[in-house]
Amino acid sequence: MNQTLNRLSHTWQHIQSFLFPMMREEFGELTQKQKLLVNVLEFANLEAHLPYNRGCPGRPLEDRAAIARAFVTKMVYDLSTTRMLLDRLQGDIAIRRICGWERQAEVPSEATFSRAFAEFAQSRLPERVHQAIIEQHLGDQIVGHISRDSTAITAREKPEKKTAPKENKPKKRGRPKKGEEQPKEPTRLERQAANQPLVEMIAELPTACNVGTKRNSKGYKTSWTGYKLHIDAADGGIPVSCLLTSASLHDSQVSIPLAEITHKRVSSLYDLMDAAYDAPQIKEHSRALGHVPIIDINPRSKAKKEELEAEAKRRKAANYSLAEDQRYNERGTVERVNGRAKDEFGARSVRVKGHAKVMAHLMFGIVALTVDQLMKFLE
Repeated sequence: MNQTLNRLSHTWQHIQSFLFPMMREEFGELTQKQKLLVNVLEFANLEAHLPYNRGCPGRPLEDRAAIARAFVTKMVYDLSTTRMLLDRLQGDIAIRRICGWERQAEVPSEATFSRAFAEFAQSRLPERVHQAIIEQHLGDQIVGHISRDSTAITAREKPEKKTAPKENKPKKRGRPKKGEEQPKEPTRLERQAANQPLVEMIAELPTACNVGTKRNSKGYKTSWTGYKLHIDAADGGIPVSCLLTSASLHDSQVSIPLAEITHKRVSSLYDLMDAAYDAPQIKEHSRALGHVPIIDINPRSKAKKEELEAEAKRRKAANYSLAEDQRYNERGTVERVNGRAKDEFGARSVRVKGHAKVMAHLMFGIVALTVDQLMKFLE
């Protein structure tokens, strides 16, 4: 953690001693949002992840680095549409110059912003930027807890039409012959647990827009049309890795590939998950990575549920709690990340369509959220 603090402190000193004084002379005292925007852009270093296009044949592209900075601005200010972003760039000279345009006439059109965003989505720019931030500031640290959960993402597009189920071949009638075994196709979770390559795991996950249903905190069923964002969050509310899937996909199907991505980026000790992830394959995979899985029990029967409730009452009466239960309380970290992503960084106002563009939109917000959380280590 000391190395992380040293790197953060070095960048922060550069911002405090050079960037902020220079901007105060030109624009006056900066607002908290403007300071956050400068911090995010300085840590993200978007230019390092964009191709160098100057000198290439053909008509020169509009400055993609400035447009990328503008999309980060859109997330920091939680602007719902690109039109609102353009209005802000036209009217706020400080934000416009932070993004890289001196005059109003230099700001590209809405169509140019749309084409650039499609390029960013196809090249997975915000995902690569987020990965670089995590690997630079947390890659050599030991993270105590990784909290895993998903959140509903509402989209403005039509859900995928359900395809007709495949016709199963009729089973052979009668009892199988002695020594004859009928082959059983493994489930997705079983394939993942059997050392399936990460690329294949991710490729098998459904990503089309459809309808998802879940129970809220009061036990009522709620439905939405769109996607589901799965997040692994480290202590301190820092998102480490994210995956976007169809809304109808069960959380357990994403646990193993998400754990593999997180394991490649940081070293952690405990995996915290709710009852949706209570499966033997997930627990075994967590132990295989050298982690300790702490997963809420899914009763799966009324008798088991009553038994667990009775045990919880006895522990409460005796004022006794397990160490695992105390660690499990840290899982609220990922719920706070979900809440901030929706309330402050644009995850509630998705206006683009298609898995790639929706993921790019969300990840621009996750980049801003990650830097904001990292900066809190210096407070």
